[in-house]
Amino acid sequence: MKVIVIGCGRMGSTLARKLGLQGHTVTVIARNKSDFERLGAHFKGRTLTGIEFDEDILKDAGIQRCDAVAAVSSSDEVNVVAARIASQIFRVPRVIARVYDPRKAEIYQRLGVQTIDPTTWGVRQVADLLAYSTLDTVMSLGGGGVDLMDVEAPPLLIGRTVKDLDVPGELRVVAVSRGGNTFLPTLGTIFQSGDVVHLAVSGIAAERLRSLLGMA
Repeated sequence: MKVIVIGCGRMGSTLARKLGLQGHTVTVIARNKSDFERLGAHFKGRTLTGIEFDEDILKDAGIQRCDAVAAVSSSDEVNVVAARIASQIFRVPRVIARVYDPRKAEIYQRLGVQTIDPTTWGVRQVADLLAYSTLDTVMSLGGGGVDLMDVEAPPLLIGRTVKDLDVPGELRVVAVSRGGNTFLPTLGTIFQSGDVVHLAVSGIAAERLRSLLGMA
């Protein structure tokens, strides 16, 4: 996969290194050449210095042929402008912008920009860890609109079926791990002791999930 990472701060540099180690072709764009020092001597991707949303810079980075763009600079405005150019002008299939202000994130999502809001996501993670240690948020999608969660099947769930935990539009069991194997369940799959249940949960359904699991 060919990826452009916009911004080379802590998140951008870490993301670029990780993608590079996974075998992806990575190009990093940053305004200051000194930012690239964070990538380390073993980074094999390209680096470009310039205005992050400048179309000539983006073309030089190969945006016409790239598969994904991650706009993760320290500026919400830069990230959103770059993301909109990538998706609307160059039709990049996967585009994500990091946005620090949760209020802006909602606005930008209405404009069609896929955003990640570290503040909202982090607060939710901390709240879950403090109050519900058995419920683990693995990933948030759409700025927190949907969470992917893992939970070890509690006593209340043992002997019940996937259908009992499925709430259309709010909760969906996407997989179950049992005895070292992970599989896609049917609505009739019965939960057993020791199961790890992988769920997709809408942002409005967290309390309903805790109630169904006996954690409320």
